[in-house]
Amino acid sequence: MATAARFLRRTLRASEGASRLLSTSHSIIRRVAYTTGGIIDVGQPTPRSHPELLADEEITPGITSEEYICRRKKLLDALPDKSLAIIASADQQMMTDIVPYSFRQNGDYLYITGCTQPGGVAVLSKETGLCMFMPDKHKEDVVWEGPTAGVEAAVDFFKADKAFPLSEMKKILPEMIEQSKVVYHNVKASTSSYRNFDAFRRASLNNKVKDLAHYTDELRWIKSKSEIKLMRESASIVSQSLLQTMLLSRTHREESQLAAKIEYECKMRGAQRMAFHPVVGGGANGSVVHYSRNDKKINSGDLVLMDVGCEYHGYLSDLTRTWPPCGRFSAAQEELYSLILETNKECIKLCKPGTSIKEIHHHSVKMLISGFQELGIIGKGKSIQYNYLNPTSIGHSLGMDIHDSTSLSSDKTLEPGVVITIEPGIYIPPVPILNEKAPDRFRGIGIRIEDEVLITESGHEVLTASVPKEIPHLTTLMNMGGCGSMAEAHEARAACS
Repeated sequence: MATAARFLRRTLRASEGASRLLSTSHSIIRRVAYTTGGIIDVGQPTPRSHPELLADEEITPGITSEEYICRRKKLLDALPDKSLAIIASADQQMMTDIVPYSFRQNGDYLYITGCTQPGGVAVLSKETGLCMFMPDKHKEDVVWEGPTAGVEAAVDFFKADKAFPLSEMKKILPEMIEQSKVVYHNVKASTSSYRNFDAFRRASLNNKVKDLAHYTDELRWIKSKSEIKLMRESASIVSQSLLQTMLLSRTHREESQLAAKIEYECKMRGAQRMAFHPVVGGGANGSVVHYSRNDKKINSGDLVLMDVGCEYHGYLSDLTRTWPPCGRFSAAQEELYSLILETNKECIKLCKPGTSIKEIHHHSVKMLISGFQELGIIGKGKSIQYNYLNPTSIGHSLGMDIHDSTSLSSDKTLEPGVVITIEPGIYIPPVPILNEKAPDRFRGIGIRIEDEVLITESGHEVLTASVPKEIPHLTTLMNMGGCGSMAEAHEARAACS
């Protein structure tokens, strides 16, 4: 124990001296480099490398170093005394032995550090502040992958109080664990870099290890003004992109084409990636809640259900519309659609401070059960059949993850700054799968209408309100002329015939 303590003190002193030396040398290097057009690459955009993207003092677009420091302070204030929080980044997942998938950062690690790169571990305590362990990089790595953030960037750019190479973590972190009363960590992170340490295993056996999610979920529940601005932009991007995709559906009836279109439009508008694999369900495929194959042709007379979202600098959007590409609803489609639309609109009216997702969900269930009974889809006294037709909740929290703050109860009171979805639906398979007895005219119909809703002081703001959902608006949109070439107009009419 004493040896480890002495090593930690020596390392900290050496780190402080090195930081002062590096700070002095870096200031000289920067003055020379920037006058000649050189930019120091820390593995992600910075105000100097991407001035069109980040303002001064921002670590990620729209979020300043001050806000990241404030988040860390709030987390430390919330944790019990003598606590240690270990927050691991996501690991890089591989498609093959040497080909990686596109990397997406763990939400808690990004929320606390602002680092969008894989492999790091952040350790937070009142005694040490933020200590970041950064991946060791070799010259060969830089050749293949380019520069990444190291110890210097952790202190200078991410504003860590201390930073060490990841290879030093096994010498430093165990004593920090042993000196803490409780160790919290982000359980859902896939990394195992510290879980094999004897100190961590002993702490776990002694019930000292707990999930950090409840604390970070509480912090992420209410969005700051800068976060709301990013979420508005994310919602705007996906709304504009879906509208363009809806127009394309008049002439292009392949699910794969519409999936490609929405991704193209989102990325052309500044999104970094899709929030999830787009759901493009034509006809009976729309009755599969999380349909993902997107490999079939949409037949004439079918509805298409698209559930889509994009990521804009760490913040996600989530939106669903269902519409008839041919420009008209059948009688059965219109009956079901009208019920889902009415439920969507009535539930949005309930979105305000003081209520909860659970209360809104119960209201939606009552509305839909009553409507299903009137349409003869479920029998009187057979409300249990409702769950076969709509197994989902009315909505969920939204933020840096699609299902954000999942450790919090659905009866938690909504407050200004919370963003949720409202997404009633009905999913009737072409043939009965479970114990439901829907009339034949409704078979193979899936409908969902989902909006993204910001809770405000006075009520709510629908962030996806620009995308049509009223029946007259949808049919007008699908039948409007002048949006394409004469050939496209003929093609659309042919597809609907």
